[in-house]
Amino acid sequence: MSLPPHRVAYLPMVDRPKISWPNGAQVALWVAPNVEHYEYLPPRDPRRNPWPRSPHPDVQGYSHRDYGNRVGFWRMLEVLDQYDVRCTASTNLAVFDHYPDIGKSMADRGWEIMSHGIYNTRYLSSMSERDEREFYQDCIDTLHRHTGQKLRGMLGPAVSNNVRTPDLMAEAGLTYHADWLHDDQPIPIKVETGCLVSVPYSIELNDVPVFLHHHDTADFVEMVKAQFDTLYAEGAESGQVMALALHPYLMGMPHRVDALDEMLDYLLGHELVWQTTAAEIADHFIEHHYNDFVAHAASIQGDD
Repeated sequence: MSLPPHRVAYLPMVDRPKISWPNGAQVALWVAPNVEHYEYLPPRDPRRNPWPRSPHPDVQGYSHRDYGNRVGFWRMLEVLDQYDVRCTASTNLAVFDHYPDIGKSMADRGWEIMSHGIYNTRYLSSMSERDEREFYQDCIDTLHRHTGQKLRGMLGPAVSNNVRTPDLMAEAGLTYHADWLHDDQPIPIKVETGCLVSVPYSIELNDVPVFLHHHDTADFVEMVKAQFDTLYAEGAESGQVMALALHPYLMGMPHRVDALDEMLDYLLGHELVWQTTAAEIADHFIEHHYNDFVAHAASIQGDD
């Protein structure tokens, strides 16, 4: 099968099939803590330096992120537990070996574990096709060994990709990809075999770019509320997706964690919100809307 150069059809939001979420929800909300492991001395990558501050080791960069696993994760967890949030943890799967207490805490709460690679310092963009196939099998086996879960989706390690990444994901049995930031609704991704959809993630409602570009915590809270308000209003016509991407080494800081409480109180204080996981969003879309989206894309592009 020869695929076109673009993986997704252009479907303007004003001309696409309507999406209905369970129980009349207007917004499907998924919360994505990024639970990561950065290697202190990662292997050299020919295309990308995991630690921009050279020479290695970059103690400052490593220890900043290590704070998340030592302290920030646990502080965030207290707030998430207060609201009984069913998270989809974007997880470097080495976390289960390096930080077993964190792994057990996520598994015990029934969080969905989404692959974020094995390490956040090893990138798909430098892998051969054979190595990438082995990578998916490693992710699948690691997750099942530690939790019994079946791996459903991925946010690429450091959001890295190869040209054939969607094909290899679908071939391995994954059903959703979170790297595509191009929409507020799930969208079919063209693959050689199987079925793969984009579940909207966010680089906007994401504490890394917000805080590392020196916005105040209050700015982040207002962004979250404003985005939700717009999506909630639009969701009365067709269901929308909102992702809240968090990193324990940032959101779990003592001066920020109260903002997480404020955001969750606001988001979950609305009646027509489906607080769910990325896999459940993908499953619902595939079962109820995928074929309509594919057929509509073909009709407006003149495909047979």
